[in-house]
Amino acid sequence: MTTSAFNSNYKPLEDLLFAFAMKLTRDVVNAQDLMQETLCRAYKNKDRFKEGTNFKAWITTIMRNNYINDYRKLKTRNKVEAPVEDYGYMVENKAVDGDANSIIMMKELTNMVDDLTEDFKKPFVMFKDGYHYDEIAAEMNIPIGTVKSRIYFARKKLKGMIQNQYGTTMLRRA
Repeated sequence: MTTSAFNSNYKPLEDLLFAFAMKLTRDVVNAQDLMQETLCRAYKNKDRFKEGTNFKAWITTIMRNNYINDYRKLKTRNKVEAPVEDYGYMVENKAVDGDANSIIMMKELTNMVDDLTEDFKKPFVMFKDGYHYDEIAAEMNIPIGTVKSRIYFARKKLKGMIQNQYGTTMLRRA
């Protein structure tokens, strides 16, 4: 397709393409950008247009694909509104020396877990250690549903023990 043929096909569709761009973007500035990007891409690839096919369908497909690609880029792009230096606190060393209260609490919690019956304790501890339900079921030779219910009831029992011990179910997380 020659440049003059491209222009003669494009000019009558300009208003229609802008309306389509507005429908996609719902913003005048973004619609203008989409129009410009579509025009550039279509002009660059004018040699790929097959004579005798529908120019309007070809260029609107280019516009739709440009819009979809831009949308995906915006969706996956990480947006940082403050300088990176403002986020230094996130990478600081978060390690804390255990104070006496937290050490005592951890020992008491460990004792509470140890107080559970073996039916509840083993799946709970395995789950806490990172095993998946199916791995626990295979290790204990019980159905996966039983594993899930035992872990649930172990949590429920521990919650009651914590409430009795500390008067609350809310534990402070680091």
